[in-house]
Amino acid sequence: MIPPRFEYHAPKTVGEAVALLGQLGSDAKLLAGGHSLLPMMKLRFAAPEHLIDINRIPELKGIREEGGTVVIGAMTVENELINSPLLQAKVPLLCEAAKLIADPQVRNRGTIGGDIAHGDPGNDHPALSIVIDASFVLEGPKGRRTVAADGFFLGTYMTQLEENEVMCEIRVPAFAAGTGYAYEKLKRKTGDWATAGCAVVMRKSGDQVSHVRVALTNVAPAALRVEAAEAALLNKPFNADNVQAAVEAAIAACDPAEDLRGDVEYKTAMAGAMVKRALNKAWSRCV
Repeated sequence: MIPPRFEYHAPKTVGEAVALLGQLGSDAKLLAGGHSLLPMMKLRFAAPEHLIDINRIPELKGIREEGGTVVIGAMTVENELINSPLLQAKVPLLCEAAKLIADPQVRNRGTIGGDIAHGDPGNDHPALSIVIDASFVLEGPKGRRTVAADGFFLGTYMTQLEENEVMCEIRVPAFAAGTGYAYEKLKRKTGDWATAGCAVVMRKSGDQVSHVRVALTNVAPAALRVEAAEAALLNKPFNADNVQAAVEAAIAACDPAEDLRGDVEYKTAMAGAMVKRALNKAWSRCV
């Protein structure tokens, strides 16, 4: 289908984009990679009168290190995450997980900031950003503010990003030595969203878990951090009983929507399976 008519804007700076958002209000939408917005426009599920294309803003792209923090421009595409030597060394979970997102064509255009800002529970970066303790730098008419990923996702297509704000950066603490990590994702076919997914970051001290974060993809109205699963493992030996307790806690937290990828019971069960796989892989990577 053909989308409805709209006016196209191409700001060259974040300030220009913020000014346009303030001027045009709710009639405007930001265009990043476009893989979520453009299909919705073609189906007439979305009909913005103005598109603000932020692809020509250089400050929104690139990956750099500031002290012990990795800073990722919001318009950095998935393939740049995969191929970044800095991320491979400092936050390898993002490189590994990006390979599971969509297909090569989409990864050449889809951006990490667009994935996060869209607030779709089926997107991968929300759960990933929670477990890596990421924070997001947002710029609006009153300047910049930083918001933690944990708590940023409020519901389906709902986040703390205001209509007049632009996501500028994703800031991630570099992994401490010995960090284990995993992202396990069940999908029907290449390019599909997750039926269920689980992201884990973990560290150990001896035979005990000294740090753990667990978050789920597409089994709740928003990316879901499962603190009860973390509590089942933290400061305890990593063994089959404690892993199973964490799995059961994750299953109890699930609230998936039935869709073409499965009914509630199936998606919940698959979430449990992904949690178990991710925990065991992350533990095996702890040094």
